[in-house]
Amino acid sequence: MLKGIYHSLQERKRLGKKSFAVLIDPDKVDNSNVEQTVQLAISARVDYFLVGGSLVISSYLDECLQLIKKNCSIPTILFPGSPSQVSKYADALLYLSLISGRNPELLIGQHVVSAPIVKKSGLEIMSTGYMVIDGGAPTTVSYISNASPIPADKNEIAVCTAMAGEMLGMSLIYMDAGSGAKRPINESMIEKVAQVIEVPLIIGGGITDPEKAYLNCKAGADLIVVGNAIEKDASLIKEMAAAVHSVGVKVV
Repeated sequence: MLKGIYHSLQERKRLGKKSFAVLIDPDKVDNSNVEQTVQLAISARVDYFLVGGSLVISSYLDECLQLIKKNCSIPTILFPGSPSQVSKYADALLYLSLISGRNPELLIGQHVVSAPIVKKSGLEIMSTGYMVIDGGAPTTVSYISNASPIPADKNEIAVCTAMAGEMLGMSLIYMDAGSGAKRPINESMIEKVAQVIEVPLIIGGGITDPEKAYLNCKAGADLIVVGNAIEKDASLIKEMAAAVHSVGVKVV
């Protein structure tokens, strides 16, 4: 694990390098979609694939991961919506605790159920403080979690939540406006959260153009995740990746 994906995220953060991840929802793709996305991701030098969704009602998860691994060496990270979304074919797993909500099942309950399976999976496990931010539209994750998102204009709540997650031992903080969000997380909130935590900060939801991805990185995001916009227009991968990677490298 010392030389695994988390180590690479930490090292990239230390060097000021920003990362870009393409999110693939197994419910929304087939072999043709995946192969096209992988080829575009290779040429764009995408850093990671996140694979998963709030539901994953199909049985395509394992096959999807195997297809990605067959066609490229880009690391795959599971982004699970439930304990059943575990696959040995991934490289790592975001072990999500919904710290922005007050649903005990998603804070720790489902983790207790899934712990034996996750432990045996052989995956690199990355404990992740997951924060849902209001993106201006109801999202699947809000419905499934039965938890209200953090209001988009309440920076202080996001800051304190992220600080608490880090102090509780979370290895990553993931702020998400949700798939199909009408508005992405504002730069002010990202900047204020980035200033108070030392662990890598992941931002996703509602990012539909390269400029927004760039601004989020400038504000302090370490890893940008885009899924919905790429599902609609896969050619965006190259521009998004270029925008993220263009953010300056700090002197060490």
